[in-house]
Amino acid sequence: MTGFAPRLAVPAVALSLAFAGAAAAEDVVIVYDASGSMWGQIDGTSKVEIARNVMADLVEGWDEDTNLGLVAYGHRRQGDCDDIETLITPGPVDRDAFIATVNAIRPVGKTPLTASVRQAAELLSWRDSPATVVLISDGLETCNADPCALAADLARQGVDFTAHVVGFDLEDADHASLACIAESTGGLFVPAGNAEELQEALTRVTTAVETPAPEPEPEPEPEPEPDLPEVTLRGPGQVTTGAAFEFSWSATIHPRDYITIVPAGADEGKYTAYIRADKATTGSLVAPATPGLYELRYVQDNGGATLASAPVEVVEGEVSLTGPEQVTTGANFDFNWSGTIHPRDYITIVPAGSDEGKYTAYIRAEDNTKGSLVAPATPGLYELRYILAEGARTMASVPVEVVEAEVGISAPAVMRAGGEIDISWSASIHPRDYITIVPAGADEGTYTSYNRVENGTQTRLTAPAEPGLYEIRYVLAQGGRTMAMTPLEVVPANAPLDDGARLSAPEAAGAGETITVTWEGGGSGGDERIALARKEQPDFSWIAAFKAGAEGEKTVEITMPEEPGFYEIRFLDLTGPAVLGRTIIEVK
Repeated sequence: MTGFAPRLAVPAVALSLAFAGAAAAEDVVIVYDASGSMWGQIDGTSKVEIARNVMADLVEGWDEDTNLGLVAYGHRRQGDCDDIETLITPGPVDRDAFIATVNAIRPVGKTPLTASVRQAAELLSWRDSPATVVLISDGLETCNADPCALAADLARQGVDFTAHVVGFDLEDADHASLACIAESTGGLFVPAGNAEELQEALTRVTTAVETPAPEPEPEPEPEPEPDLPEVTLRGPGQVTTGAAFEFSWSATIHPRDYITIVPAGADEGKYTAYIRADKATTGSLVAPATPGLYELRYVQDNGGATLASAPVEVVEGEVSLTGPEQVTTGANFDFNWSGTIHPRDYITIVPAGSDEGKYTAYIRAEDNTKGSLVAPATPGLYELRYILAEGARTMASVPVEVVEAEVGISAPAVMRAGGEIDISWSASIHPRDYITIVPAGADEGTYTSYNRVENGTQTRLTAPAEPGLYEIRYVLAQGGRTMAMTPLEVVPANAPLDDGARLSAPEAAGAGETITVTWEGGGSGGDERIALARKEQPDFSWIAAFKAGAEGEKTVEITMPEEPGFYEIRFLDLTGPAVLGRTIIEVK
């Protein structure tokens, strides 16, 4: 269950009402990830902030007669696998209190999601009552437990236990480790990579939780059969697969009656997509994804009798798709399609031969005929697909070869701790790619401080505070893959740096004291200077500078500033230009 097609996103109020309808049938507990990784950012906004906003939207329209609980983990202590807390027991929702509780959560710890799901199940008396848990997590289990095994046990021993999982900002390779929780319990696994997708993922989950079948009322004692009310139903004779179509009926008998479309000759009570009659006489549905003969039916809520029907032929939609034959890993590329069947259809790129309904990055078709995506990070053969939102059926596809991008990166090989490093690279693949400094040999996708490449070829980062061996990496935003790397040695903040000058100067001096600076090497023999500068000054600016090498002399007298602090003596070759040596001196 790792590949679910994206589905209809609804406004926050509609989202809340969908969940509210479900909660009338059973209690729901949300398990909320408050591990330290939730401080990670997506498009400049922390994941915890995104989650707070979406959770606030979710609860805003919650029915006061329904029940909701909240369990959080990793929000109080670092490195503690027992940091799990029931923040709200299942009950009628106090909206303001719920939102305040979520906003007060500060992610700090580990990811004991297996134990958290078990605690949520216990809150719901899962052995004796139907129970639904919704897990929202941005990472995998980190407390040596098996969430897949737990889910299987809960499903096997419970009355009717279901777990839906929203994987927030997970790597594709990690999906299966959380999808098994949903798969074992008959729930949904939905990945989400940003705020919009998180909202959409909760929409899918809430739609799944809501009992879609109109439940018949308990049958009364046998009485004489009443005459069925008369209703007529009118719809189009022919519609296109996956397209929205309109219809009308003569009158609403009861607001809970519903109109549905089913295969011609389907058994009484059969339904697929439907709308409630409410107090209207017109409505719309989305046609099935498979061509054939169908019936539009007006069905009575009490008893499930069909009061009216109309035949509908569903014919094949026609869509053509064009795109580039070859694209570069991690780069934007453009494509076109002949026309949109339904605005919620989507275009995605997947490995060639992927199962129907598989998707990765995607855009909605909306009312457009052109769009763009970011190519996968891994070279290979792929397919660009136009997929119906209804039924996740592929209507058109074209092959795309993803080829390796070529990027070179350069920076100083040695830098003092905390110093500013000027970094350059040969070309930007995508503006959201980034340059970062990580410990040598760090796992792929690891990052610390970083700068986006945007459309430039150079940036500046601060060297780590701890001396050691590091790597400067160019990383694709798509997939977190390293495209280029150069090693960096970070030395102590007061260490001398030398590139041929072999400078020598005292480590400290008094304010206004005159010191002697010597050197052994040199550069091109051109315009060379011995410069005194503040430590943070740019390389080729100074407080004072003296000609080097005059008449073979390799010594100079320099008077220190009156202001205490850290200064730097530099050997500059202005012909290059190049810094051939530097050493720190503290003025006390």
